[in-house]
Amino acid sequence: MFTGAYTALATPFRPDGALDADRLRRLVERQIEAGIDGLVPVGTTGESPTLGTAEHIDVIRIVIETAAGRAKVIAGTGANSTSEALELTRAAQALGVDGTLQVTPYYNKPTQAGLIRHFSAVADLGLPVVLYNVPGRSSCEIAVPTIAELSRHPSVVCVKEAGGSVDRVSRIKDACDIGVLSGDDSLTLPMMAVGADGVISVASNVAPKAVADLVHAAAAGRWDDALGLHRRYYRLFTRLFLETNPIPVKAAMEMAGLGPAVYRLPLCEMTDANRALLRDTLQQLDLLS
Repeated sequence: MFTGAYTALATPFRPDGALDADRLRRLVERQIEAGIDGLVPVGTTGESPTLGTAEHIDVIRIVIETAAGRAKVIAGTGANSTSEALELTRAAQALGVDGTLQVTPYYNKPTQAGLIRHFSAVADLGLPVVLYNVPGRSSCEIAVPTIAELSRHPSVVCVKEAGGSVDRVSRIKDACDIGVLSGDDSLTLPMMAVGADGVISVASNVAPKAVADLVHAAAAGRWDDALGLHRRYYRLFTRLFLETNPIPVKAAMEMAGLGPAVYRLPLCEMTDANRALLRDTLQQLDLLS
């Protein structure tokens, strides 16, 4: 159901820390014009942990209204409380999203049985579910047998793999028929080579056309073209994680002229040394404003 290049949208804030709705609309338009297939608001890159519930829903609404059916929208509505995940997912479903990204519950570290019950409860709402495996953030991996079990639910259609392992894609594909999207820009090409269907990208906030072109080339079997783009943008893919996401990508967006890099605590500005490395990369790619 979900294939191609999706952007994990950064949430723009005004200098006073409030949501910048106008800039969010402009960012969505830029993504669609560049050929991105879908948008994923209020995920990790969207700083969802520091958004209030009303803001969370407002971001989803703005993205859906602006996209206006020109790109799919998968809303981040996961939580470490099943009741909260259900509340957010119901609200997103009422707005007309195409799917929901459900992060592994963090901090409380459920068992695999608990994960099955949690994700199944969300899937029972009937909205297509993208499981989000990101053990570096959640301290809890969705085991491959658990993914296979969940894939039997008609609404569990995909998994975002952000555990840094290409091998897991092969293991998932060997175990079941679920779709897979890379959750790591630097692993998009190798993951697609073994069966992934695309990426939920951080880098496409800055370089949407490059990411879309890479994914579309790989999907069409134009591996030389895809490899050329991977090699050209690899340094950007890695340097956007010099510090905790989305700190670097917001800094990069500012350097690219896409608005000020405003964060909500506990996230804060990049160090000067890392900013210099990132600026050098953007300059080499002609991405500076």
